[in-house]
Amino acid sequence: MALNLRNNVKPISYVKTNAAEMMNYVNEHRNPIIITQNGEARAVLMDINTYQDNEDALALLCLLRMAEKDIENGDVKDSEAVFKELREKFKKNG
Repeated sequence: MALNLRNNVKPISYVKTNAAEMMNYVNEHRNPIIITQNGEARAVLMDINTYQDNEDALALLCLLRMAEKDIENGDVKDSEAVFKELREKFKKNG
């Protein structure tokens, strides 16, 4: 996603009068629009697919960080032991 800040930064007054156009833009181009108020960046308008992709990526990064902490703390198991436990569990549960 190439973000051209000159085209993708709009004041809140522009949002108020061009909301439908802005929503079409973010959905067609998948580029977010930064909304300013009193000259400061205050919000971002983005399409739902990009938002979901970002949320999914963040969730994956959180899982990876949790795994890294487990490794640092030595809270790990050998893969053979894990698969053995799973096989036994599935045998019991049918």
